[in-house]
Amino acid sequence: MRWLWFALGWAMVGLGAIGALLPVMPTTIFLILAVGCFARSSPRLEQRLLAHPRYGPALRLWREQGAVSRKGKALACAGMAVGFALFCWGAQPSWRLLLGVGLCFAASAGYVLSRPGPLPRAASAAGPRAARAPRLAEAGAHPDDAAC
Repeated sequence: MRWLWFALGWAMVGLGAIGALLPVMPTTIFLILAVGCFARSSPRLEQRLLAHPRYGPALRLWREQGAVSRKGKALACAGMAVGFALFCWGAQPSWRLLLGVGLCFAASAGYVLSRPGPLPRAASAAGPRAARAPRLAEAGAHPDDAAC
């Protein structure tokens, strides 16, 4: 099963690389999926993606907080708008297809825009520990023991 996750991770990296070059295809979502696949197959490649200078911060932000930055939201929506415009211009679709594709883009943009923004550094640092404290207290452990 591990080889399947590994192959799927590389497929997602490939799609992400294509997305980095084409305005109609996303990049980050494929890299998020690649990180998830590599978490199950190759921790070394997972860490390499998370440490990437360009995409690493967005991937870590998604993993740690499920958040998307304002810049990320703006770029995602702008990319979808450009992709939709290119689709309209290049394909000259029927109104039904245009409506279907437009609704898919609108739903995707709505999802991206509904994601929370990043927490401030101090709050995000306290967040996971504060969230673990009640569970640790129930188990009779001290919150600082979680760091060990």
